[in-house]
Parts: sequence; C-alpha cells; structure tokens
Amino acid sequence: MIWQFVTATGVFSASQLPPPADVVAALDDLLRRGQLWIHLEASISRVLLGYLAGAAAALALGSLVGLSVVARRLLAPTVAAFRTVPSLAWVPLLLLWFGIDETPKLLLVAIGAFFPIYTTTASALSHVDAQLLEVGRAYGRHGVSLLTTVMLPAAAPELVNGLRLGLANAWLFLVAAELIASSKGLGFLLIDSQNTGRTDVMLLAIILLAALGKLSDSVLGALEHRMVRRRS
Repeated sequence: MIWQFVTATGVFSASQLPPPADVVAALDDLLRRGQLWIHLEASISRVLLGYLAGAAAALALGSLVGLSVVARRLLAPTVAAFRTVPSLAWVPLLLLWFGIDETPKLLLVAIGAFFPIYTTTASALSHVDAQLLEVGRAYGRHGVSLLTTVMLPAAAPELVNGLRLGLANAWLFLVAAELIASSKGLGFLLIDSQNTGRTDVMLLAIILLAALGKLSDSVLGALEHRMVRRRS
C-alpha cells in the first residue's frame, strides 16, 4: 500500500501522516468509547434531512422553471447568481437568522443540495422532446398533468444524475455546516482533531466522509443505471 510505504520511508513524519495502523487504532478507540456512532448518526441525519429538503425545493422550483417560460425569465437569473455564493459565505447569515441549533446546519446542507438538482431539473425539462409534449397535449395533458405524466418520466435519467450531484454537494456542505457551534458529527471531528493535533483522527474523519459519500452515491448511481437500461 502506497500510504504504508510513504510513512515507512519517512517522507512524512507521523504527525503529518500517521501510518494506517494509527488510524485503525483511532477508529478502535472511538468505537470502544461509543463516540463513533454519535458522530456518524449526527452527520448522516443532517445530510439526510438537509438533502431531502433541498432536493424537494429544487425539484419544485426546477419543474416550475422548466415548465414555464415566464418563470424561467423571472427566476433563473436570480437563482444562477445565488448559485455562485461559496458555502462558508452563508454561515454568518444563517447564524444571524436561526441561531446555533440544528436549523442553520440543515439549511446549509439543503442549500448545497439545492443548486445542482435545480439546475439539472430545469435544464432537463426545458429540453424534453417537443414531439413528446405535442403527443401529451393531444391527449389532454397540460400544466402539472403534462409535467408528471410526460416531462418528468422523459427526463428521469437526467434528474437522477442531478440528484447524485446534489447528494455529493450535500456531503461537501456538511463540513461547513458542522462548523456552526457543533459538538458532534464528522465535520466537528475533523475540525476538533485539527485543533488538538490528532492527525490520525483527522484522517479517519476524511476516510469516513469519503466512504459515506461514495456509498450514498452508489445507491443513486445504481438507480440511474437501471433507468438508462430501461430506456435503451
């Protein structure tokens, strides 16, 4: 393993890059003290709730923008402008509005999930085959009925891809969210280990974030692959 080789040859000191055995020992210590599950539960619940809220808002607004030319002209430029705001820039405003409890953390994760899903949804729906729309209208489908029975099914693979991007962004925003007066969570564990010089715990937190992000992405990836196979 490259990691073990680099630490054994002394390229980095143990304080800079602890060997894999030290990280495993840190994992064992957190497990024995019952701390790991507390941090995992906090982070997973924040990502899940924030992601669901952000995805719901993004699908609703993206559907409106994709369905209505008027809504696209009125809302799309403003949403595109807010999309460029960095994650940490939201933190002071959320703290000012909602205090230091769970609400700003969930909202920040929701914001992270919102923009990729909104962008993909609005784009996919605005590019649905015009012939499909004509067939739907010929069968009396209009407005919400046209959206749910024709447009959303036609754009389903692209929508799932947007959901994957939103989920990845939710995990990215989680670390910023757990900077907000947190006492538990993988983001808190990452920052706390930096402050205490525990590089082994820091690496463990990074590995766990990567593993959870990959696992959750694989679930949506399998769903996307299944949809693509059905359409082919």
